[in-house]
This record gives sequence, structure tokens and C-alpha cells, in this order.
Amino acid sequence: MKVGLTTYSLSKAMKAGDINILQAIEWIADNGGEHVEISPSGCFVLAGNDSLIEAIVKKAKETNLEISSYTIKANFLHENDAAYKAEIERAIREVDVANKLGAKLMRHDVCNWHIDNPSEQRFQKDLPKVAHACRTIADYAKQFEITTSVENHGLLFQHSHRIHRLIEAVDRDNFRTTLDIANFACVDENCISAVTQNAKLASLVHAKDFFMRSKTGPNPGQGWIRTLDGNWLRGLPPWFTSRNGECKKVLG
Repeated sequence: MKVGLTTYSLSKAMKAGDINILQAIEWIADNGGEHVEISPSGCFVLAGNDSLIEAIVKKAKETNLEISSYTIKANFLHENDAAYKAEIERAIREVDVANKLGAKLMRHDVCNWHIDNPSEQRFQKDLPKVAHACRTIADYAKQFEITTSVENHGLLFQHSHRIHRLIEAVDRDNFRTTLDIANFACVDENCISAVTQNAKLASLVHAKDFFMRSKTGPNPGQGWIRTLDGNWLRGLPPWFTSRNGECKKVLG
């Protein structure tokens, strides 16, 4: 088992200008990390920026950190066919970034977090389009021996059974799930049960937790989000990643 941290966990510090991505990598190594997941999160751009990619690879090597995974945002629910195809092509170009980083895992989203009517009917309608996009990206990534994945992230593709359905529909041995052990709570699913069902499908695990409050109580205030059923959640920092299906808090 290797335990590390996603750079998303340090994104607030990077956006505030307190540290940059290279300093974030140093921080992870200094605090016991064994690997790092590179997640730009609006803090920097790697596509077309080979000098920064090279600097990240060099810094990771200097600090003895494995670059385990590369994470990008993506949305394959465009009604416009040209926009849909362009988004697939953009994600494919990001696979090239993952390869340059030396990462053997890559996570991409499939839709935006908030979406009108994240119903089962809507899921069934959009599944073929999303599966085609994921399959196309995974097929491209296979030449680099990269496993792509989708996180249980975004209300339409967040339930454990929907992740199962998507992986089955893509039907590629190098397409898995980045398993966030707490995100199932966003759709009011029992996290222990959901993680148990999806653990065998995971290529990477995100370990985090939520404060939870019932919808029957008052609004807890700033920083809380609503679940699909209207309950309240607030994330507990920090957010860790653990490979090989195990989770362990070692940083922070």
C-alpha cells in the first residue's frame, strides 16, 4: 500500500498564492507522503505547458514522490455534437499530459457536479453517450498502459450502482473508478455499503469524511452543502489518497 495526497487538498493555499505546485509537492513529501495525485483544480494548466510538466516530474523525483495519478475536469453531457466531440478530444490530449508526468492512473469527470434532474431516467438516457466518451479515452490511454477512471462525483453519476453500470457499459479493463469513500453521502447513500460494493472496481481511493446534519434541522451556515435529498454535509480536511484499496491517515 502507498499513501499520499492529492494536490487538490492544497488548492486553497495555491489559489491564495501562499505556495505553488512545486512547493505543494515538497510539502507532501515532507509530511510523509509516498505518492502525489496531480490535480490542477484551477491553480495551473499543464496541457501545452511542457516546461511545468518537466518541473513537476523533476521535483517529484527529487523528493522521492511517485506521481501516481493525474486528474482533470470533464463534461460529456453537451447536447451539441461538436462540443461533445471537442470535449472528448480535449480529454484525450490530457492523457498525453498524464503520460508525460509518468502517471499510470488518470481520473476524469464525466459531468458537472450540479445538474438539473439527476434522476434514474436521466442517467439511463445519458449513459450511452458518457460510456462512449469514457471508452474512447480509455482506448487511447491503453497504449501508455494508463488506467483511466471516473470518481463517484457529480450527482448524476455518483450512486454506487450507477458507477457499476458505467464501468460495465465502457467494458474496458483499463477503465475503473476513483473511489471516494465519503462522496456517496452526497446522494444519501450509506457509505459503508456503497464502498463495499465498489471497492473491487477501484484503481485509486480517496479517503475523506463529512460532518453530517439532518435536513430537519436548521441551516448550519457557511461551508455546508445540500445532499440530493436535502440533508447537510461539510467536508473534514484534509483529503488523502490511498492506493491498492486501503485508506490510512498519515498527513496533517
